[in-house]
Amino acid sequence: MKHLILRRLTAILLPLLVMVFWTGSALAEEVDYSQPSSWAYYGIGDEAEKPADLFIICPTVDMGTHGQMAMPLDDEKLRANFVGALNMERGIYEEHTRMYAPYYRQVVFPVYSLPMEEQEKHLTRAYADVRKAFQHYLKNYNNGRPIVLAGFSQGADMTLRLMKEFFNDKALQDKLVAAYAIGWRLTEEEVKDHPWLRIAEGERDNGVIILFNSEKAGVEESIIIPKGVKTLAVNPLNWRSDSEPADRELNLGACFTNYGAGIKEEIPAMTGAYIDEKRGSLVVVDVPLGRFPQYLTGNGIFHIYDYQFFFRNLQKNVEDRIEAYMESH
Repeated sequence: MKHLILRRLTAILLPLLVMVFWTGSALAEEVDYSQPSSWAYYGIGDEAEKPADLFIICPTVDMGTHGQMAMPLDDEKLRANFVGALNMERGIYEEHTRMYAPYYRQVVFPVYSLPMEEQEKHLTRAYADVRKAFQHYLKNYNNGRPIVLAGFSQGADMTLRLMKEFFNDKALQDKLVAAYAIGWRLTEEEVKDHPWLRIAEGERDNGVIILFNSEKAGVEESIIIPKGVKTLAVNPLNWRSDSEPADRELNLGACFTNYGAGIKEEIPAMTGAYIDEKRGSLVVVDVPLGRFPQYLTGNGIFHIYDYQFFFRNLQKNVEDRIEAYMESH
């Protein structure tokens, strides 16, 4: 009986000990951002003399199937998926920007099922890599150029953390074209605590944040917007932050992309949208549930399609905001 109990305890505890040891050792070593191998994008577009820089942060690609809490940076398959996820977004930004994207030890997807305090411990560790990469970029690569910040999902969370920590600096504020933090939340309380955070009020203002979360009407909670939370948002069809509806004819094109940065399908005027007054979510009004399955997030939560539903509008807006920035500077 004693041996049986011991075997059962070993079977339960050993995987946990391995996970703790692996995660701790994975986070012990610092990432050297002076090495090009520490960057998924390393000055891409430099030869074309693009007018602005893009610092873009990857969304979650590690589903945590190996039991770790942070993505290992020496896993070649995960590194390829990391670049692929960035490639799905790059068409929005690449025509007008020189692109930088650091590899970082992002949290794995199961972290989001933990209590908020536990989530934050792991996200703080992930952010330590992002902030180090951003500081290295500013010191060594920026050279006074205008900056577009961008990130989707976990990448949007990291983008907002950078905004909170670094952009109270007037000189850095003046470099910011805009921050596209798509697929994450930002509350009025957070803005009160960080008054330099400004939500976009039109399609050409600079130094502002653009964010939204796509849902069907009637959704009450999600991983991104928990129940009882209201986020700020900007409608990418009319660039308003109120509940004014925008017709589908304003949608310049939904583009469904792949890991090779190609567009698999484009649908002009696919959906209209309005901002929900209670949740601050972006309600899409013309999207059939069966046509776009909601993997990982639940019915009616179109998180994985956030930028794809409004791809051409975002693409044009990046151009417009960079043009406005260059005119004013």
